Amino acid sequence: MSSPTPSTLRVGRRYRANRLDGPYDAIIIGSGIGGLTAAACLSKMGKKVIVLEQHYTAGGFTHSYDRNGYEWDVGVHYIGDMGAKHTLARRLFDYVTDSKLQWAAMDDHYDRLFIGNRQIDLVAGPEAFANELKTQFPGEEQAIDSYLDYLSQVAKAMPGVTLAKILPNLLARPFRHLARRKAPDFLNRTTREVLETLTGNQELIAALTGQWGDNGLVPDDSSFIIHALIARHYLYGGYYPVGGASEMAKTIIPVIQQGGGEVFTYADVKEILIDNGKAVGVRMADGQAIHAPAVISNAGVFNTFGPLLPESAPHKAFYQNKLGQVQRSMASVCLYIGLQDTAENLKLPKTNFWIYPGADYRGQVESFLAAPDSHDIPLTYISFPSAKDPSFTERYPGRATIEIVAPGPFEWYQDWADQPWGKRGEDYEAKKEAYAQRLLEKLYEKMPHLRGKVDYYELSTPLSTDYFCRYSTGEIYGLDHTPQRFEQDWLKPKTRLPGLYLTGQDIMTCGVVGAMIGGLLTTVAVSGLKGLPLAKKMFVG
Repeated sequence: MSSPTPSTLRVGRRYRANRLDGPYDAIIIGSGIGGLTAAACLSKMGKKVIVLEQHYTAGGFTHSYDRNGYEWDVGVHYIGDMGAKHTLARRLFDYVTDSKLQWAAMDDHYDRLFIGNRQIDLVAGPEAFANELKTQFPGEEQAIDSYLDYLSQVAKAMPGVTLAKILPNLLARPFRHLARRKAPDFLNRTTREVLETLTGNQELIAALTGQWGDNGLVPDDSSFIIHALIARHYLYGGYYPVGGASEMAKTIIPVIQQGGGEVFTYADVKEILIDNGKAVGVRMADGQAIHAPAVISNAGVFNTFGPLLPESAPHKAFYQNKLGQVQRSMASVCLYIGLQDTAENLKLPKTNFWIYPGADYRGQVESFLAAPDSHDIPLTYISFPSAKDPSFTERYPGRATIEIVAPGPFEWYQDWADQPWGKRGEDYEAKKEAYAQRLLEKLYEKMPHLRGKVDYYELSTPLSTDYFCRYSTGEIYGLDHTPQRFEQDWLKPKTRLPGLYLTGQDIMTCGVVGAMIGGLLTTVAVSGLKGLPLAKKMFVG
């Protein structure tokens, strides 16, 4: 990727020490959607909150960027549960944006799976979803109905799992025990293990797990919790923010500012300040100390309990040990494509493509990682953001965009990790170009009429993810969503250090809404009893 050009999409105010306007009630490290959600919720409770973002624009994986006359999102490809205002996801978005963020529905066939030579559509609505699969897999009707029932059982169990994250330890232990007793016994088994109790049809299992890229783990390794949450999240279809992904931060920041707070960009936090065993603030890269009674880290647990927490901090050894019990999630590459015509003229769909060589997801991933040049890409995800956003043509007349995401381990690019961003040399660019061409061919296989229509493209690698989002191995989903991850009772908002809290995708689950729920839980944890009405408002309605 080339150096950033001046962008109309930069969101937030540039940090300067003389622009600080304390005292602040809370400091939030990182402006990902979990941090912004916590900041907005705390602001609505009368707290003055400062959000510190080291990137040039706020939003974390929800930010967008523009270059060469095009605009792309970097992580928001679709959101579920936005079609009805009573869902938790929609209530939360409406609350933190003062209902300013608008949504556009995708096609009813929101996800299209290409598994070998077979095409299977995932269709919005439980009945339509089931009917399409039953047409594709005659004789598997009972398995499909049971599968949808399993998704409902997980949804009913999750409030207990969630509430245990914010209860004090003495209350949480019996509550967790009670929640486990009420939860189905399959709740935290691997996805494949659960599905194979329903059917032996491997192609049906592949179809049901065809969105595994949304959490980054093949079904053999992922917890059924994350699979069920994602599948149910999209069961009523996919939606896209009108105006693009950057509208999320743009509509949340004014809510933070209304409470006297601010979101600063180019604001690089170097250390969490500890005094008498308590977190009392942060030290910036320029040496400036900022103090507040609550420090909330949205930087991920590896950053929080690694470089940000001083070696002398209490419980550092405890958390370092705990980090050994979780793994970083997958890294990826993304090809950003620009075309000089409209999505309508180019017949770009409001449907995501998931392309797999066959139904053996684990085998294909392992073969590819062992010998990438001689094996097919195991997962290619294609998104058409300019088709999903009804405002795109007005903002970028005569233009369209496509994004292609695929596995891209950090190890492939680590030889260039110490080189400056945008100046990593010809070998690095050649390696990117080779993969970019493979991804373009995947696009042309499904949409041959686009060959020769591409005006511009650039590939981001895990090094870009590290540079912009401070995930050191390019992990896009924080922590792997294995069964073991969901047994970690330390992954919750309140840490062992008074004054230090966690938020974002690591404390609940990945995804925009998963991270937002993390922000909500952190708000309740910071606020104590005063936060319970907000929890009730969001979870109960």
